[in-house]
Amino acid sequence: MIATGAAEFATALPPSGGRLAGLDVGTKTIGLATCDTGWSFATAADTIKRTKFGADLEALRTFIAKHGTVGLVVGLPLNLDGTDSPRTQSVRAFARNLAPLALPVLLWDERWSTVAVERTMIEAEMSRAKRAQKVDAHAAAHILQGAIDALVNLPGAR
Repeated sequence: MIATGAAEFATALPPSGGRLAGLDVGTKTIGLATCDTGWSFATAADTIKRTKFGADLEALRTFIAKHGTVGLVVGLPLNLDGTDSPRTQSVRAFARNLAPLALPVLLWDERWSTVAVERTMIEAEMSRAKRAQKVDAHAAAHILQGAIDALVNLPGAR
């Protein structure tokens, strides 16, 4: 099930709760983040080097099992005016292909996430090499944090 809004996604999650995972899907890498079970904060976790989709899916399965993930938040790269771009269609297709994982998926607007993360890393005087290694996972955490903030503010939220 692919949701486009927090309320729809929340209804698909198990009532017992659990961790969510954030994904920043790029052409070369997938940034991964996770959150605490209370959905208070997102944390950058890992980066998968993309190869073939089957290998990407297996790496995601491993991550999901390790973290007890109950739902996925996938960053959706929209144009600045909110319209779809060629990358948007690619990420939508990627999200559809996650069906074998049998987890609810939320497509979350990721405009400015990488820019915000890079700016923070530069302000922290992180070297360019370190930024390149960590930016995707931190962008995934930024995406996930936005989604969990929306989820916990829903009427009747946990």
